[in-house]
Parts: sequence; structure tokens; C-alpha cells
Amino acid sequence: MDRKALDEIYRTMLRIRRFDESVTGLFQEGLVKGTAHSYVGQEAVAAGACAALTQADFVVSHHRGHGHCIAKGASLGKMMAELMGRVTGYCKGLGGSMHIADLDLNILGANGIVGAGIGIGSGAALANALRGNGAIGIAFFGDGACNEGIFHECLNLGSLWKLPIVYLCENNQYGLSTSIKESTSIDRIARRAEAYSLPGVTVDGNDVLAVHEAVQAAVARARGGEGPTLIEALTYRWGDHSMRANLPRYRGDAEVADWLKLDPIARFEGRLKGEFGFDDEQLARARADVEAELTAAKAFAVASPEPTMEDLAGTVYAPHYAPAEPKLGGARELSFAEAIKEALAQEMARDPNVFVLGEDVGRIGGIFAATRGLIDTFGAQRLRDTPISEAAIAACAVGSAISGMRPVAEVQIFDFITHMMDMIVNQSAKFRFMLGGKPTVPLVIRGPQGGGIRLAAQHSQSLEAWFTHVPGLVVLAPSSPYEAKGLLTSAIRENNPVIFLEHKLLYVGRKGVVPEEQYAIPIGKAAVRRSGQDVTVIATLAMVDVALQAASRLEAEGIDVEVIDPRTLRPLDEDAIIRSVRKTSRLVIVHEGWKRWGFGAEVAALVAEKAIDWLDAPIVRLGAQDYPMPYNDKLERMVIPSVDDIVTSVKSVVLRDRMTV
Repeated sequence: MDRKALDEIYRTMLRIRRFDESVTGLFQEGLVKGTAHSYVGQEAVAAGACAALTQADFVVSHHRGHGHCIAKGASLGKMMAELMGRVTGYCKGLGGSMHIADLDLNILGANGIVGAGIGIGSGAALANALRGNGAIGIAFFGDGACNEGIFHECLNLGSLWKLPIVYLCENNQYGLSTSIKESTSIDRIARRAEAYSLPGVTVDGNDVLAVHEAVQAAVARARGGEGPTLIEALTYRWGDHSMRANLPRYRGDAEVADWLKLDPIARFEGRLKGEFGFDDEQLARARADVEAELTAAKAFAVASPEPTMEDLAGTVYAPHYAPAEPKLGGARELSFAEAIKEALAQEMARDPNVFVLGEDVGRIGGIFAATRGLIDTFGAQRLRDTPISEAAIAACAVGSAISGMRPVAEVQIFDFITHMMDMIVNQSAKFRFMLGGKPTVPLVIRGPQGGGIRLAAQHSQSLEAWFTHVPGLVVLAPSSPYEAKGLLTSAIRENNPVIFLEHKLLYVGRKGVVPEEQYAIPIGKAAVRRSGQDVTVIATLAMVDVALQAASRLEAEGIDVEVIDPRTLRPLDEDAIIRSVRKTSRLVIVHEGWKRWGFGAEVAALVAEKAIDWLDAPIVRLGAQDYPMPYNDKLERMVIPSVDDIVTSVKSVVLRDRMTV
């Protein structure tokens, strides 16, 4: 390395240390609130590693991520403002210490969830591989993350797909307070690379040039199409886990003293003077310059205003995709699976950033055949069969989405989405907000849910209430092949993460009219499936057809039922529901999810708050009974709301009112 590069690495290490030392002081003063996680002692890892990257390369960090951001070129002022919760911070004061990011610098974010960056980085690397742009990235993580499932899933996937990424473990010897000797069954984390056919390298993490050399080699391998490397950098954090940890002593004085003797900055200063001809004046000038930068950063942050509630506007959701409601004719009929497939095919042909990943989506087209044959048109790069690794599938979707792709991830059976919850709820739903409302996360997670085909308790749940509860997610619920195609088209074009629910009974049910041309159904707009005057029935997914059958039967008995299909569960078309209830004065809500704490409870609360004066009878909710789904076919039918159940419920509100009158 030439003298200029060596000087810059030295300055980077100084910036990192002095920044976090200053943050500690500001925390004690009360200017930095909450908490922060100091990187002091580990400066050689970030500085040495990031010096091997280009502007186009990305980094993904962890909760101790100040060092990585500074080493990648982040502004000290914006970082300091973020830690103080000021609106001029990188994330408008909404993310704080654990969530700093700058997508313009390809800093894809620090993260408060242990190991999450391994998954997000794998997805970002997949995006670069699909584009063939030659960019690579580093996923930084601590030794604690190596015992998380996402570590193993992503190293396997990264090796399998030869992703252009470096997995860099900063082994600072401790999780919160538990030593790695007490938490990890292997003496060197780098040895775990053997299980995934990767090179595994252990390096002195307090020697900045040794780190740089190891990362340079790994970067060259990744950029050359040979896949990932696992690097373990042995280092030590000088402070506690966080600035507010207030933990009992868990490290011995002798241990701490021994590691302090290996101070990475002092060691590098010695080499700069002994091997590279730097003098004391040159080093002093660098220290003075860094102090001036830090003084300016603190002044900028202290003078910056705090965010207001107005600053929250637009931070959770990007504008929803809302085309005009299509008015299409024709008589061509498709099955539900065929409608899904046609939407995917048309969107993949329209936009090269759209790709599909999931278990068995390529060769066999998924267990319900919704992607069958697409691999023949679009190839295995865009119809990607994955291992049985739901967390890694979701992580690759999130990471590639924030990197500009539009992934569609299939969950083979929707019950398995429980393995994906961190990436969906903690990552995709919050990413835009944590970064101050700047980025978009355009991904779709789709798959079959619900009962009715005798797959029993772990393959038959209706879990939409989980996702409708989470700000940042869009939840779509098509009830026919027509809606399936139009809503999936909108979902793929949407700039927010979408949970796309496909009920199993719709796959095995009748066909429906689906126009051949491309069309998109607006997100957030309900449909009136049947107009009526006596009672409103709101039904979702497979329950829409059941409600329509009940309405036909009730018509013969002189009861005129209006059936509303929300189509979008979040955002919900509240106006359409209130309008209908004001017309009919009665409401029955039908969904297959469990009645207690379910979607129907939220709709009932909405109507009670906004239209209670129009109600002539109590609201009735129908949902699955409070049992897991039984395997026995008769019991399964009894647990799920039926036509008879809806007829009985409608009569209870209509006839009760008539008898009262």
C-alpha cells in the first residue's frame, strides 16, 4: 500500500475510536439516549476490510456498526445527529445507533437483530449476481451470530449459488456477557466453513494490514465468481456490550489488560513509524485533523432540531400502487394456479428485476403448480429453487429488494412462514421507517394458506391477522382467479413488502374468467361482490364464495345480502365497509382465521367506532373455532365457517331486528 492509503487507514481507525469515545461521553451527558454499542478495540477490522472495497460494493453491519459505516465513508455529522435523535441524522432520528445506513454509499444498514445482516447481505449479493455488475459485499457479524440458524442457512446458500460476498465474523470473544468458550462448540469459527465447502480464514483482527490482506483475497475470489469466504477476525471489545448494560463484572482484569496491550491503533502507529517511515509530526497532524472533524460533527448534531410528528409522514409506507380499477371483458377461464402463473410470466417479461425463489418453484413449479413451466421461459437464474431454508429465502428477498430487485418468494405451505418472521416483521416491515422513510422494499411473499383439504394442524392455518397487525406490510387476499392475477400484478409493482395470501381451496376449486391482457387491481380497494339492502356480509379469501352461496339461499327467504370482498386486508378499504353498513344497518363478518383476536375483531371495532349509530343489530363475527385444524374431514368442515353458519348468523341479525320492530 502507498503512503496515502496507509495514512487514510490510520485516519479511519482514529475516526472510529474518537467517534465512539465521544458518544460514550455524550451518552453520559444525556445527549445520546437509549443506548449505543461501542466499537472501540475493533477498529482494525472495519478499517482494514472496507479499504478493500470500491464505492459500488456494499456492507451490511450489526448493532455495533459505527465502525463499518465510518470506514465506508459515512458522515460523522450525520451519524452523530442520528445518535442524538436529530432530524438531520441519516435516518431522521428514527433509527438510532443500531440502524444507521446510507444506501448512496452502499451501506445497507446496521441491525439490532443478531445475525440478520448475514441474510440481508446474502440477498444483496444475489441482486448483484443477477445483474452481473461485478459488485460484491461484506456482511459483518459477531461471534454470537454464528450460533443462529441464519448463519448456517446463508453460508450453505451462498456457497451453493457462489454469491459474491464475504462473511466476516468479528470474534470479540463475548456475546452479551457469555464467553465464546461457553457458547460455541468449536474452537475456531472459521472452521465452520468446511461444512459448506468455503474457504475459512482466521486472522489477527487487531492487525489492520493482516485484515486488509485477508479481505482483499476474499474480495478477489468473490468478484471472480468463485463465491464467498468466511473470515474470522480475532479481536476484543474494550467496553461492555452496550453503554447502558450495567452488568456485573464478567471479565477478569488480567484478560482485559492482555487485550489492551494489543491496541490496534497503537500497533499500527508502531508499524507506520518502524516500517513505513511515518514520523510523529505526521501522526499528530492526522490526530488533529480527526479531532477537528469530530468537533464539527458534534456541533452540527447539537445544533440540529429534533424530528416532529410531521416528520413521520411517509416513513412507513411508500405510496401504494393504485391503478384505475380495470374494466375488462372476455370469457376465457383459468384456474387459480394458472392465473398466478400468468401474472408472474407477464411481470417477469415486463421487468427484468422480477425473479422468483422458493422451494421447488423451478423444476416442478411448486406443489400447487403455480410456477410450473416458467423455468423454460426465464431460466434457472430467475426461477430459483432453494434449499429448505425459509429464513434464508426471506432474507434473500429482503436483501435483494433493498438492492433494487423485485423478488417474489414462495412459501411452500404458509404455516412455514413462522421461520421467516424475523425477516418479514423486523426487517422488511421496518426497513423504510428505520432509515427515515427513504428506501423502498419491493418484495412479495406468497403461498397457500388455510384449511379444507385435510392437511391437519401444521399445514392448514389462516395467519393473516399476524401480518395485518404490522405497520409496513401490505396484505392482499384474492378470492378468485381474476383477483389473483390482478392483485399479484399490483403486488409485484408495489414498493412495499407484500404478504400475498392464496387459499388452498381456491387452487382446487372452480375456474374463473381471467382476461389475457395485463391488468392490475388497485391496492386498498374493496369489491362489492353482491349488492343488497338488508345486511352486509364481509368475507375474505375462500369465504367469499361461501358467503355468496349463503346469500343466494337467503334471497329465497326474502333476505337481501350485500357481500363485500376487501381484497386488500392492509390497507383496508374502510370507506367501502362503512358505506355498506350505513346502507344495510347490519353486519356479519366471515373469515377462516380464528375468531378470537382475528381480522373480524378489527373490522367490528372499526364499524363500532365509525358507524355505530347506523347499526340496528349487534355485529356478528364468524371464524374458525378455537382449535388447531383437525385432520378428520368431518371435524375440519365443522371447525371452518360454512354456508349454514352464515345463513344462521345473518338470520340472527336480520330477523332479530324485524321481530324487535
